[in-house]
Amino acid sequence: SGTGRKYLRGPRGTGFLYAGPRALERIEPPFLDLHAAEWTGARTYEIRSDARRFENWETYYAGKLGLGAAVDYALELGVEATSERILALGSNLRSALDALDGVTSHDKGERRGGIVTFAVDGIASEDVQALLSAQQINTSTSPVGHARFDLPHRDLATLVRASVHYYNSEDEIDRFVGAVERLR
Repeated sequence: SGTGRKYLRGPRGTGFLYAGPRALERIEPPFLDLHAAEWTGARTYEIRSDARRFENWETYYAGKLGLGAAVDYALELGVEATSERILALGSNLRSALDALDGVTSHDKGERRGGIVTFAVDGIASEDVQALLSAQQINTSTSPVGHARFDLPHRDLATLVRASVHYYNSEDEIDRFVGAVERLR
């Protein structure tokens, strides 16, 4: 499954789910409407066997069209090319932040993506976000409640979250790192 609004750059409220035939048979939808199931009696129904079981009658047509356009655009640019660009920019940002005194990136894994989490010693992550926002730099925070299986086990609190995308430039990375450095 995936959301349309993140790296596909599609409209908010869109997404997709792929389920193979065996999985599709085992997954029951969280809610039903008259198109996801058919009445078989006064109090009985049968869930459709195909993907329509997950669709709602009230649908977001503009969003679906927008998601389709976003997928077409991603395919036109090349998924592999944009993915490699995002990985490279994320790696560059992590390295540059880790080179700063008092700044630590906290991403794990062998293949790290374009979402970079970090902390600045002595400054609450919410304050880092606000200070960067005042400079027209968008970040968010990842509180413990958003990463229950990770942050508490590493004794970490809220982290700053920066996201890069294929359209970002090295100059923007440098500007971001400079802004973080000036916070110290």
